Amino acid sequence: MDSTLVYALFIALVLISVVRQYRKMKRGERRALAAAESGATDVGPGQHPHIDVSRCIGCGACVTVCPEGEVLGLVGGKAAIINAAKCIGHGLCADACPVGAIEIVTAPPGITAGLPRLTAEYETSVPMLFVVGELGGLALIKNAVNQGRDAVDVIFERLRRAGPTRDPAVRDVCVVGAGPGGISASLRAVERKLTYATFEQEELGGTVAKYPRQKLVLTSPVEFPMYGSFKKLAISKEELLRFWEKLHRETGLTVYAGERVEAVTRDADGHFTVRTAKRSCRSRSVVLALGRRGTPRKLGIPGENLPHVMYSLLDAEAYREARILVVGGGDSAVEAALGLAYQPGNRVTLSYRKEAFSRLKGRNDQRITKAMRAGQIDVVFNSTPRRIEQTRVVLEVQGTSREVPAEYVWVFAGSIAATEILEQAGVDIGTRDLTAEARAAAR
Repeated sequence: MDSTLVYALFIALVLISVVRQYRKMKRGERRALAAAESGATDVGPGQHPHIDVSRCIGCGACVTVCPEGEVLGLVGGKAAIINAAKCIGHGLCADACPVGAIEIVTAPPGITAGLPRLTAEYETSVPMLFVVGELGGLALIKNAVNQGRDAVDVIFERLRRAGPTRDPAVRDVCVVGAGPGGISASLRAVERKLTYATFEQEELGGTVAKYPRQKLVLTSPVEFPMYGSFKKLAISKEELLRFWEKLHRETGLTVYAGERVEAVTRDADGHFTVRTAKRSCRSRSVVLALGRRGTPRKLGIPGENLPHVMYSLLDAEAYREARILVVGGGDSAVEAALGLAYQPGNRVTLSYRKEAFSRLKGRNDQRITKAMRAGQIDVVFNSTPRRIEQTRVVLEVQGTSREVPAEYVWVFAGSIAATEILEQAGVDIGTRDLTAEARAAAR
């Protein structure tokens, strides 16, 4: 082939790529402007990018590298957050920025309330009670793994100096939660030959097990106890769960799954009692490795424990050609209903106890209104579920009963905050500068 023709084809392909990139960024800019006008750019308590607009050059690298899609966009030639709720804080945008204008922080920059006061060793105001991972403020898996490992190292050194306990029934450490931080802490306890008990209210993996399929959850090397350095820079949820299952089998790790810890108390002798509905465990120390989402709140009605009743939506695409009821009127309920309604053949009903939506983000308010007008979702206001059966749900609507066909039911009625355990244990909760902590953790 003539070299001139090859060169021309190369230039054409480059131009096509540039045009596509430009169009994608312009679409992001339009979405960002719409989100800003509707108030949908509000940043929640999770981890998210903080953009120094004085340094941003508007190259759009952060927009295109994000695997979550539409978290960032360009507004007036500068990067801006479009949808903070979709951000999981992996930091690819910060890595891609050529001028260092992005850093990953937790909550709005500055002083943040409602978190436990922790020492540099992740110890709370209650001696020998440690908090690691998301409940402590920083949500990245790498942070949770490192903190869980380091907290148990501190416990090991203190117990070694204190000597063995006189009561053989008292464990060295009790770990609450089997997500990234809890697994790391438990493996370190095994490695250090400490006696331990680990409780998880759901399944091995904790919050990670609830991520949508194929969600990117780890993007930097991390040191796992009893394994060594995990150097894979990009890993899906499924791969990470399989890795943990392998460690679980090969190390003999014991996890009491399906047991929600109801209380943690410090006894007069300085030891702790950790209580679930099935058992009590006494220990010399406790590591709380809980997520901030807490435990889903139930409705207290017959049938809510049936297997087709769920409290979080992992993958809307997995449900098609189905009759579905979603209960709730907040952003989570509306987003779930919209995601399910977009799947082929689904018939979605949304039950809300009030007469109108009142606390939605602007973008969600616009989307649900549009879906209602188009007949994609049947919204039943002033309704309360009274009974869930195998293929239907009985609603009470302004004093009358209405049956809604439903092969699947999702309930979004809020959650019991994980901080309640901290308060019961007497942990001091207050203000902390999480921006400074995030910067220190990144070093």
